[in-house]
Parts: sequence; structure tokens; C-alpha cells
Amino acid sequence: MEKITISVIKADVGSIGGHIRPSEEMLRVVKEKVKEAKESGLILDYYVGYTGDDISILTTHQNGVGNEKIHKLCYDALLEAAEIAKSQGLYGAGQDLLVSAFSGNVKGMGPQVAEMEIEEREAEPFLFFMADKTEPGAFNLPLYLAFADPMWCSGLILSSKLKKGFKFVIMDVSYTEADKIIELTSPEEIYDIACLLRDPGRFVVEAIFSRATGEQVVSASTTRLHNIAGKYVGKDDPVMIVRTQKDFPATGEVLAPFALGYYVAGFMRGSHIGPLMPVKANSTISFFDGPPAVSSLAFSMKNGKLTGPVDCFDHPFWDSVRKKVAKKAMEIRKQGFYGPAMLPMSELEYTGVAEILKELEKKFKIRKK
Repeated sequence: MEKITISVIKADVGSIGGHIRPSEEMLRVVKEKVKEAKESGLILDYYVGYTGDDISILTTHQNGVGNEKIHKLCYDALLEAAEIAKSQGLYGAGQDLLVSAFSGNVKGMGPQVAEMEIEEREAEPFLFFMADKTEPGAFNLPLYLAFADPMWCSGLILSSKLKKGFKFVIMDVSYTEADKIIELTSPEEIYDIACLLRDPGRFVVEAIFSRATGEQVVSASTTRLHNIAGKYVGKDDPVMIVRTQKDFPATGEVLAPFALGYYVAGFMRGSHIGPLMPVKANSTISFFDGPPAVSSLAFSMKNGKLTGPVDCFDHPFWDSVRKKVAKKAMEIRKQGFYGPAMLPMSELEYTGVAEILKELEKKFKIRKK
């Protein structure tokens, strides 16, 4: 069987009323562009959707990872959507498209990318995650819990294949000269993995592989827009693909950690801390440019053809989670600008604080003891 590639490319190219959601006209032009690619045979299947102000394009094809034609298709579609956004006077039109000249693939050009080339199993279920108003490392905790902690993933003790563990590929996104990665294996190195993943602003899970089969199970985006633009242009808003079931964690084991509503960087102006809220597909952004949000869609695939999606967070259980997360968001917002409610000075995405401190430094006086 020929290998199938699942590719996700996502960007914020304009939204209504601030950072709320893209317009229907923007989504229509992206869908039309990708539909033409399917009809021409370039891709096998596709899905186009959004979370908050980010448009995501998921395609299946047989062209491999980093393919120029696939990346250009998605980039051109997002460019057309950006032009629509400009014509409508939408906010942040084209803001994630940081490089105008296409150079082979979109890595380093602004959009978030998650891809993996696989040999399809007899049944091939996978999850597609889209986050908004948060950082690339926002998936670190659920990935650790689902792939290394039997308290959350009972398959690690119930399945002989899962018990053999996984290889984590972790990137240091603070290093801008090239991709700086480390490979660590569970269960032997779980403390080392935990040590890195506790800092989601610097260390980000890029991929996870099964040690039992050698297959790739996870692909997550790692782009930091600030590193490309040299200034704040929007939060990074990661995407992720996770294969599930059989020799991998079950769908429910991957989804369970998202019920925590754990705190991540992002929220308003990308400079605050807030709980990550699991939201329904195609949800808007509302409170304080947040809360930080994540949606999850489940697909099955056969010969690259998609069945689905099913909206994983559209269930009464997640309604109760959203209420809990809303309370957590309100509680931390009561602290306003103070202390850990905002990011540390070194991580603030806007320069205003640095400028204030620079001016105030001139007014400080040394008092003799």
C-alpha cells in the first residue's frame, strides 16, 4: 500500500470584530481553492475549518511531507482569504503570512504546520486539534499524560505494545539558527521529558513515535511567529495530528487531559495566563480575547479518504468542563496585570512594558546606606 500524508496548514489571515472569527467569504474562497485541488487529483481529501480567528486546512495526499505543491496550494488559498479580509476591512488581514515570496514550503513563513506520512492501518482513526490564543507548547501536558502517565492512559499497563513506550521528539523553540531537537524515550526518561515539557514557552513536542512499531503517532506545529517577524504579530496558535487506538493511546485517553483546563500562555495580547478551554468546532473567541481555546475533530481514513469529522468536544460532558474553565478564567482575570496572571517580563509579546521600564530607569536614584 502506498503511503498517505496528512498535512495541516493553519494561519490567522483576518477576522471580524477584532480576533473573533474569519468571515464566511474567506472560508468560501479557501474551500473553493482546496476543492479544485481535489478535483485535479493533487489531493485525496480535505477539511477546512476554524477555531477563533485561525483558518485550518487539512489535506490527505500521496506527495510526502513538506511537498511544495501542497504547501503552495494552502499558502495561495490563505493569501486569497487575506485579500478578502483586506477588502472587508477585517482586523489582522494577512497577519500570519510573514513572507510574501513562496520558497518551497511554508515552514518559516508564518503559518503553523503539522504533517506526517504513514502507512494506513486497517482502521485509521486520528484526531485533529486546533488551538487559538496560546503558544506552541500548549499541547505539552496532554501529550505527556496521554503517552507517559498510566494514571491518565491505562493502555500503558493494559497493552503490551503501549507498555514498550514512546519516543518524544522535543524542540527548543528559543533557538532560532536552526531546528534544535532532542529525542527522549519513555518510560526510562520520563523525568527528563517532564523537566523539559514543564517549560512550554521554550520546549515543544514536535513528534511522538511508537517504540513497539516505529510508527509516528503525533505531529505538532512548533512555529513561533515572534522568531520570524522579530516582533509580536499574534500568538502562535498550534495545530496537532494524533493517531489513536490499537497500538496507540485510545481516543478517550488522548482527550481526557483536556478536561483539566490547565493554564497556558496567551489570552489577551498574547501576554497573559489563562486556562485552555475545550470548545466546539468552529467556535469564536470572546472573553478577554480568549479564553485560550482548543477544538478537536475525529476522523477515520481509508485510502486517504476521510470519514467525519466528529466534533469531540460537542458532548454534554464538555459543557461541564467549559463551565469549570470559565470560572478558572474569571478567577485569574481578577488578578489583572499583577504577578503570574501575566507573563514574566522576558516573555511579554508587546514592547510597551520594556519601554516604560527603560524610561523609569533614568529616574531611579541610588540611595547611600
